[in-house]
Amino acid sequence: MSNLLTELQTISTQLRIAPEQIKIIATDFHQAILDGLTGKPSPLKMLPSYLSKPSGKETGIFLALDFGGTNVRVLLTELLGQGNFNVKARAGNPLKDKNGHYNYISDQSSADQLFDFIATEIGSIIKADRNYPLGHTFSFPTHQTGLNSGTLIQWTKEIETKGVEGKDVTALLTAALQRQNLTNVLPQAILNDTVGTLLTAAYIDPSTDIGSICGTGHNTAYIEPSSPLTNRPMIINMESGNFDKLPLTIYDLELDKNSEKPGAQLLEKMVSGHYIGELVRIITYHLFDVGLFSASHGKDMIATPYLLNGAHISLLQEDNTTDLSLIARWLEESLHITNSSLQDREILKKIAALICTRSARLVAATYLGILQHIDPHLKNHHTIAIDGSLYEKMPGYAADIQQALDQALDAEERKVITTLTKDGSGIGAAIATAVAVNENP
Repeated sequence: MSNLLTELQTISTQLRIAPEQIKIIATDFHQAILDGLTGKPSPLKMLPSYLSKPSGKETGIFLALDFGGTNVRVLLTELLGQGNFNVKARAGNPLKDKNGHYNYISDQSSADQLFDFIATEIGSIIKADRNYPLGHTFSFPTHQTGLNSGTLIQWTKEIETKGVEGKDVTALLTAALQRQNLTNVLPQAILNDTVGTLLTAAYIDPSTDIGSICGTGHNTAYIEPSSPLTNRPMIINMESGNFDKLPLTIYDLELDKNSEKPGAQLLEKMVSGHYIGELVRIITYHLFDVGLFSASHGKDMIATPYLLNGAHISLLQEDNTTDLSLIARWLEESLHITNSSLQDREILKKIAALICTRSARLVAATYLGILQHIDPHLKNHHTIAIDGSLYEKMPGYAADIQQALDQALDAEERKVITTLTKDGSGIGAAIATAVAVNENP
């Protein structure tokens, strides 16, 4: 028992992000922003979006394509002005079939196959007798040279489709629409999901100047007061998941070493839904390995990489029964661990809580770094718009972010709030399209 307590204390200490660490990380993140804006080496790509804050008066009917990971969604959206909108129709499907019938995100699939599948989804909700301006939320590192032109720098989130990296994504989509005889669909804008989330919230709340995704992946965008390209306000996609000046543990290093791209996306690997389950698994396997779990027959199962995902971590957090019976049932049914003790289950829940709290506090530190840049004396109110399953569904996650911000800012009044922006990446694509159409009627 004493060995277990000692080990848990060691793990807890390694995963704790103290208030003073948050301030150090925020300062380092701010420096990375400055470096990225001035062309110095930086882990932040600081990609221009060619978009600024919407007026809130944008109106019309637009298609919004949202490709952010393992699913693709299409929304037929009507913007009504004054922050109001209505989704008139929607379609969507996974890009990888769970039964193995297709997989458009593997290295065995081509760009044409992927975009033909996406075009088919678009075609399912439109009519042939009218034109549809389309905005495309494409949630991967993309170098833009204009509002409707973006070249994929590299895939993230373990996507490996051939023939897309280094290519203009709008051109690939346009070619697929033509192959599917959908020439009445007219791509007008390409944007990151963080940009879309910011646009959606700012359409309703003008104090919004940061947009972020805390879900399967992690990234943040903000409104740069004076873009180096235009000397005017512009939303910048930071690709903040690649930030790397971080307190890495042995568990983070193990995850990174065995990932698709070692050394890349280090922040994302510490905070996002795609990876937090793997971190819990790695720590749990370590405890099995040193004989500190009483359950038998579980070590071989827990050795399977990416066995656990964000939904499993939510389950561990949500079980408030006296004997953690929901966790016991899950262990038995999903992992075939039939004789877990209450102590085993408490350890799993504790590890999940530590990983999630660390995630929230690291994310909050990056927001503080942005605020240091755009409003160092905190003269104004700021809304941080956040979309994604972690922020929306993980017990305590949103509160942990807000608490970290409040502690660090120590203001007499709360000037920085976070808010859930549902469907932000999709609605934002419609708003971006409205801006594009207005600029190029």
